[in-house]
Amino acid sequence: MSDFSGMEDLLQDFLQEAHDLLSDVDNKLVDLEKTPDDKGLLNDIFRGFHTVKGGAGFLNATELVTLCHLTENLFDRLRNGELELTAELMDVIMDATKGVREMFGELGQGVQPQPADARVIAALQGALNGELPTSGAPAAAEPPPVQAPPPSSAPGGEPDWASLQSAITGEPVKAAQGELITRAEAEPVKASAAATPAVAGGKDTAPSPFGRRASDRPAATASNSRRAEERGRENTIRVDTSRLDQVLNLSGEIGLTKNRLTSLRADILAGKSDSETLHALDQAVSQLDLLVSDLQNSVMKTRMQPIGRLFQKYPRIARDLARQLGKDVELVLAGEETEVDKTMIEDLADPLIHLIRNAVDHGVEMPDERAAAGKPAKSLVRLEARQEGDHIVLIIADDGKGMSAERIRAKAVDKGLISEEEANTLDERQSLNLIFLPGFSTKTQISDVSGRGVGMDVVKTNIQKLNGSVEIRSEPGKGSVFLISLPLTLAILPVLLVLLGDQPFALPLSLVREILPIDQQRVQEVGGKETLVVRGEVLPVISLAKLLGWPADRSPEYGVFMQTAERSFILGVDSFAGRDDAVIKSLEDFRPKGVAGVTTLSNGQIVLILDMKELLTDFSQHGDTGMAIRNFEFS
Repeated sequence: MSDFSGMEDLLQDFLQEAHDLLSDVDNKLVDLEKTPDDKGLLNDIFRGFHTVKGGAGFLNATELVTLCHLTENLFDRLRNGELELTAELMDVIMDATKGVREMFGELGQGVQPQPADARVIAALQGALNGELPTSGAPAAAEPPPVQAPPPSSAPGGEPDWASLQSAITGEPVKAAQGELITRAEAEPVKASAAATPAVAGGKDTAPSPFGRRASDRPAATASNSRRAEERGRENTIRVDTSRLDQVLNLSGEIGLTKNRLTSLRADILAGKSDSETLHALDQAVSQLDLLVSDLQNSVMKTRMQPIGRLFQKYPRIARDLARQLGKDVELVLAGEETEVDKTMIEDLADPLIHLIRNAVDHGVEMPDERAAAGKPAKSLVRLEARQEGDHIVLIIADDGKGMSAERIRAKAVDKGLISEEEANTLDERQSLNLIFLPGFSTKTQISDVSGRGVGMDVVKTNIQKLNGSVEIRSEPGKGSVFLISLPLTLAILPVLLVLLGDQPFALPLSLVREILPIDQQRVQEVGGKETLVVRGEVLPVISLAKLLGWPADRSPEYGVFMQTAERSFILGVDSFAGRDDAVIKSLEDFRPKGVAGVTTLSNGQIVLILDMKELLTDFSQHGDTGMAIRNFEFS
């Protein structure tokens, strides 16, 4: 039986508010590390732990109250000038906040939290007494922590992939014996500012003295409770009451217009069809159309959330990784007030984590390398969001060493991902895009942070699922910039309606560059494949009928110049039915290959929305004409 029977709503409210509060505390801790004498930050963090302690006390979460109380006392002494904030003390505080977050997860399961790690409690009490544990030895009263094997000791000589997952999510990972090991034990960390920096996959490292032991918590509790907490947050959304008021007002206006239409309908059925009645009907229909459009926009806005809620967890991630690698990195946030569809925010979490970790690990140099290059020792990584028209643009930029297109091409050829002939046809933009190929990595040594060649592939795949695109700009010695362009919402998709005979199909408008007639006299055959030259660019011509496996009894009369992240081509169609804003309906039980969803036209006709990436991939693998796509995908 739940420990919080009858208090579920109160518990969920507490967890939501406490999670946001702790995320804010995490960011303030990162800022405090840069300005340890900032009294305002110290007071804010003190109040944060005090607020969480108060809510935990109301829920009788005694162990959480104990941990928050000790941390609160520590900050009270810091803000009164009785203690000095050192790197070792900051490590203790970071471990305490991690323990609080783990307890949130257990509360999300509806059970009282287990006692905090005894070594974290001992470290907090020692800090309050002016004593800090050394980086290499745990508290004397506690047995040594369970150690995870180093990355290179996994089966087959491969690093333990679970350690990377733990680094990203903060969840414990399972050892071979079924015990739980937390990130602090699975990852090498830099124990103190004076110690030798720990470089992933390189120098020897010391485990954190505050890692949680396997016996401290039940095996299933920590990971499962965290997932439950995440699921609870995914099912809720905070909406400004002014937006709900707007939806309510529009609903009332629509009700009045409906009554007007009902009255006019009764008049027309009674035989009243004079010009005044018809004009009133036309006005009522136009007003209804306008109100429904406004209502649709207002409802969509209730799903929009400030992207800052996603951004706020990344400074801590960047800080921890930079400290682990012995680098001095500052993550700068901008555009946190930009609003994005809530579903999109959830799906952006993993790609942004990969890009930020790559910027810290691959992009920026070690302090001595930066000094030799005449750069400041501190590296800057910028994460920015802004709205441009009907798209959201995310920018992840660093001032590191940049990327060499020539080196990337050579690495891709060396790994067998492309042939030398293909490499010779690539320009700089296309060469940089090779980093998105599965299996590509510039790392010569695999570490627990990177080197497996899967991260950028995940980024590209997840962004494409959101109907977005990724662009890379890089200059050797200056840094790299990743630009992600996304639609404002996933619920409404601008589409181009094309016809095969009388059957309409919908194409995502974001992939369409232009529409042009196909003059068969200008179509040339290259290697038996149809191509068309458009402003000096040789493009393959692909019939939509062949792409769908329909019988092609005539040549297409029109072409849609389409461009995906990998290729440009002309899609041959019979005609067009215009542009529309499609309300996407997913096909849950049965989804044909190459179909992203369906929408309904104004006349009630159901139209398939085509998934061009899936169609082209299948076409390349199973059709002869698919070879033409492959040959021209880098043209």
